[in-house]
Amino acid sequence: MDVKTGLFYLFAVVLLFAAFRVITARNPVYAALYLVLAFFQASAIWLLLRAEFLAISLVLVYVGAVMVLFLFVVMMLDINVDGLREGFWKHFPLAAGVGALIALEMAAVLMGGFRLGEPRAAAGAMGATTSNTLELGKLLYSEYLYPLEIAAVILLVAIVAAIALTLRTRKDSKYVNPADQVRVKARDRVRIVQMPATRAAEPVVEAADAAKENKA
Repeated sequence: MDVKTGLFYLFAVVLLFAAFRVITARNPVYAALYLVLAFFQASAIWLLLRAEFLAISLVLVYVGAVMVLFLFVVMMLDINVDGLREGFWKHFPLAAGVGALIALEMAAVLMGGFRLGEPRAAAGAMGATTSNTLELGKLLYSEYLYPLEIAAVILLVAIVAAIALTLRTRKDSKYVNPADQVRVKARDRVRIVQMPATRAAEPVVEAADAAKENKA
């Protein structure tokens, strides 16, 4: 067994352990951290398979953005974990059956990739001379250009819809128009008012007179 095979088994074992701890951890924060570990192990396996673009995309997109956001949301929200665990064993047989069915389907699809055979010369030559990231970019922007643009439009619509749903006018918030601030002039800001000069306060004699009258 060479070094590459040993690293593959090491990353695979850690990946399986992290995936198992994601669904068995009692604390949701620990589950999110184990999911981050699983993403790192999957990216390492993709590096071993010479899929550098997929590996760095997994780290940047999922670990760097999605999982960090999910982790902050989980830490800020007060989640009732006991309420989520209710009915776990009741629905466990159905979930186990669905999981086993998905595992069998994935095994049937991926079984051809694990069969030993002679590597194709074209694939080996292409991997030695060029980068798979360059080939993936050429493929995306040539044969899959329209699906890529459709996916970009769908993501743009989702972003605009999310902003429109969260951007609501609040009555207690103060709104300042930047255009009015730019067009403001000095005479609109400062106004000079002439006021009479101050004078000394007159002595209060009404209270003393009222006290004398009461004594009388």
